[in-house]
Parts: sequence; C-alpha cells; structure tokens
Amino acid sequence: MIELGVNIDHVATLRQARRTWEPDPVWAAVEAHLGGADGITVHLREDRRHIQDEDVRKLRDLTQIKLNLEMAATEEMVEIACDLRPEMAMLVPEGRHEVTTEGGLDVAGQEARLKEVVARLADAGIMTSVFIDAEIVQVEAAARIGARVCEIHTGPYAHAFHAAGRDAESPAVVSEVDKIAQAGALIHDLGMRFNAGHALNYYNVQPIARLVGVRELHIGHAIVSRAVFTGLREAVKEMKRLMREAAGRGAAHR
Repeated sequence: MIELGVNIDHVATLRQARRTWEPDPVWAAVEAHLGGADGITVHLREDRRHIQDEDVRKLRDLTQIKLNLEMAATEEMVEIACDLRPEMAMLVPEGRHEVTTEGGLDVAGQEARLKEVVARLADAGIMTSVFIDAEIVQVEAAARIGARVCEIHTGPYAHAFHAAGRDAESPAVVSEVDKIAQAGALIHDLGMRFNAGHALNYYNVQPIARLVGVRELHIGHAIVSRAVFTGLREAVKEMKRLMREAAGRGAAHR
C-alpha cells in the first residue's frame, strides 16, 4: 500500500525566521503522525538553514514512525547519520545557492565515492535511498552502488503539470509521467524500492500516486502550506486520502 512521508523542513524555516523556539518540528512530526503520515523526512543541510542538529536528535528519540534523513554525501553528514541511525538516509545533491533541491543526484558520475558512503550507512544498519532524475543511467548506477531505494525526482513533472494548466492529459505531462513510470519499472527489476517526490501537491499528486509499484511519496512544502489554513493533522489526512484514492484507481485498471 502506498505510504506518505511528510517533510517538515519548512516548519523549521518558519521558526528560524525569528530564531525562536516555535513552531517546534517535533510537535509537527506528532501532528503529521496523527494525520496519518507513515514517516517523517527532514533535510539537515550544511548551512543549517532550517532543520538543526538538535531537531534531528529529538526526532530520532521521540518520533514513533520512521525517520528519513535527507543529506549530502559528505563526511560530516555520514558521521551524523551513523550516530543517529535513522531508518533511512536519502542522499541528495546540495548547493548553498539553491532555494530547494534543484535536481537529482548524479550517481553515475561519482559511483566510487557513493558506494563507500552506502556501505558505511549499511554497516550502521541504515537503509540508503538516492534522490535521482528519471534516467535509466542513474537507476542502473544506483543499483551498482548498493542503494536499496530510489526516489525519483518529480520536479520536471510538476513543472510540466503547472505549465499545462493542470491538464494531466497534456502531451508534456504524459511524457513526464511515462519517464517516471519507466524508471520505476527498472527500479523494481533491479530489486530496489521505488519512491518519488519533489514539488508534489494536492493538484498533481494523483497521476504519480497511481503509478505501478510506487511505494512511498515524500511531500513537504504543499502540506505545510495547507496546514497554515487547516492545521497540519488535517492537511496530512487530505493528502493521504488523495494518494490512496489514486492508488486504488490505478490498481483497478491494471
């Protein structure tokens, strides 16, 4: 059954705007859990622009659902992950100039280094995911380095969906969905788990949620934005309803 991982980075973004104590990301994690989230995702960035080290420590100790730590493949982050031991560590590209992650990790271009990182995380009992574009060469490289999960970057799909006036049947949108579906099929064939995420929202999530074999979607900004008006628990509940509805329709047509 499809699962929802809720990214709570931007709860911390709001807190850091005033360098105060609230809103508390741990409280957000509890509310997300009560709304039906299957996991919590946070990105501990090199520049600590939102999530802080203490947040991750508290989430590790207090969260009752699985914790996914997004991280760059740096020595600092590998040491932190091995110490905290989240259920999953997702390797992502990172740049200080970017507002958010702007593309998939180039696994094929740095296989030796990433294979070493994946092995160290595995030795610590951590499942490793890689955030990649929907490209065959990247999926194959992910399998070679020992990643157990591939999260397909859905940003290009989301941008095409918006540009097409939210028309899920437009050629540009269908083309992006097909790319993700093909990557997902190969991920399964190579024995890895197929996840997806980035720029998904309440309007564009269903074509992705109904794809064959997609295991988990990671969604943050849209949920936190909706929560400003409805509360986080309700925002998570509505997103999960949309996902499950789409996944059910997809299964019925297979």
